[in-house]
Amino acid sequence: MGRHGWNSGDRRWRLTALLGVGAAALALVVTLLNTLPGTGGSTAGTTRDGDKVHGTPATPSGDTGPDVGWGFTHTQFSADEGSKSAVERVEERLGEQPLPQIQHIMGWGAGNPEPVEGRYDFEEMDRRIDFVRATGGTPVVTLCCAPDWMKGGKSGADSTDWSQAALETAPEPEHFADYAALAATVAKRYPDVRHFIVWNEFKGFWNNAEARWDYEGYTELYNLVHKALKKVDEDIMVGGPYLVMDSLDPRQKQDASTSLKGPWGVMDQRILDAFAYWNKNKVGADFVVVDGSSYTNDDDLIPDEFAATDKFTAVSEWVRERSGDLPLWWAEYYVEPADGDDNRHGWSENRRVAVQASGLMAMARGGATSGFYWNPEEEKGPECPGCLWSPTDTKEGGESLPMYGLLSRFSKEFPPGTTYETVSVAADDKPNVRVLADDKVVLVVNTLDRKISAEIDGEKFDMGAYELKWLER
Repeated sequence: MGRHGWNSGDRRWRLTALLGVGAAALALVVTLLNTLPGTGGSTAGTTRDGDKVHGTPATPSGDTGPDVGWGFTHTQFSADEGSKSAVERVEERLGEQPLPQIQHIMGWGAGNPEPVEGRYDFEEMDRRIDFVRATGGTPVVTLCCAPDWMKGGKSGADSTDWSQAALETAPEPEHFADYAALAATVAKRYPDVRHFIVWNEFKGFWNNAEARWDYEGYTELYNLVHKALKKVDEDIMVGGPYLVMDSLDPRQKQDASTSLKGPWGVMDQRILDAFAYWNKNKVGADFVVVDGSSYTNDDDLIPDEFAATDKFTAVSEWVRERSGDLPLWWAEYYVEPADGDDNRHGWSENRRVAVQASGLMAMARGGATSGFYWNPEEEKGPECPGCLWSPTDTKEGGESLPMYGLLSRFSKEFPPGTTYETVSVAADDKPNVRVLADDKVVLVVNTLDRKISAEIDGEKFDMGAYELKWLER
């Protein structure tokens, strides 16, 4: 995948451009005053008190185990900023059905947390955590990415390189311990965050010489971070490896797995090898994290967009069989191929929601207990395909959209611990619907772009094109 990680052109810079000669001169003076000998860069806007508890930590509600349920990831733009009424509208709606929410420590809406060694800036991260607290959601922190000075770049509050290539560079091995210390600082700052994911998609961990993933390097970083977090609080829950479960065309032989395959494609064996190494050599894990798409690395939906989601079931079962049945999270999941700009605007919203529902159902059938929708929120409206709510830039914004309706209802009806049941489906309906049920509800998805009549669980009803229907039992 890799295309969704960052768009440098969308970066929300903290400082606006300085206009005029006088302003430029003032900026130069401020920079000089805030540059300390030996730091290698400006410390403007930073503090040494990175591990000072921020705000009022939320009291965990209910079970705080490793299964957190179905939620979403905050991306570059989210409802923590915008019109006051729009932000409050989203907060109120999320408060009605709190969802687990992921925030990265750098990028995707958060600034450089440690631009100079020992000097911290958590301004944007603080705001995101405050938003999660305000909505009653379970906060999850993804420990990615790394400050520039940890990966061969420049030190300084004004030196962060926000290009995608720089952001997706891993820390250098000599700075793995520094990164683990940063993770501990984050944990101390937000003591109500009980779930941490180590890194994102093996970014920067590719062994060019051997054309495979540098799973040794990632596992070394993971183990150091795991130990650092457990030293802060042994009850903190840590997971990895957040591998992209890439699949190939079923006819491909090179790098193809000989065991994990299906009509949806064949798994890339290099991914499975990376997982196997981490799984064997990790110092511990409270849950396992993967991500991936239902389509192949050539963006092919095989044999169609709905049947392709069966990959999520197969991969989930494979991972759980090898991880001692640790809780399984899908940190990201994609069912609609993107264009070159990472936009997924080609489908109607009905079709998009229907295939997303099929993906959620497939993960649940495979034993996953948690999954996070990558919310593609736009900075401004009026349209926002696939978003959970409309952009919050205006007072009319923050209205829930169809994708939010699916995610919130799925989270409510199928929480961790759900026992799924088989229900009757009329023989002529089986090719046209996807069904997931427990003892209380049945979720039915029409996979066709036309109206159908169906008989599910003994009940007859009509369904519109790509319609979702919830049946009470």
